[in-house]
Amino acid sequence: QVQLVESGGGLVQAGGSLRLSCAASGRTFSRYAMGWFRQAPGKEREFVAAISRSGGRTSYADSVKGRCTVSRDNAKNTVYLQMNSLKPEETAVYYCACKDAAYDDVYRYEYQYWGQGTQVRVSS
Repeated sequence: QVQLVESGGGLVQAGGSLRLSCAASGRTFSRYAMGWFRQAPGKEREFVAAISRSGGRTSYADSVKGRCTVSRDNAKNTVYLQMNSLKPEETAVYYCACKDAAYDDVYRYEYQYWGQGTQVRVSS
């Protein structure tokens, strides 16, 4: 069992930046591929970014490509999402998730463990 705790959400003006963090419990963090997702009110949860076990591979939704950077520190059991040039329509609860991955690859689906989420509000 892995427990994930997100932090770093808050209120930011359009065009601003936030850095989200996700801390994982356990000693096997480096075996997990990690992902970030978000869910806006009245909408389905959507993929934002993913990073492989080693951090060597990343993937982004087209909507955030060029504005967001996902990274991880396996020594600290933490994954990050740096978000720049935020837009009001990106107001959502942001979740991190992990997947026990056999390969050092990135994934958009089939995540096994999820955090509780952190709220991001972008004002216009």
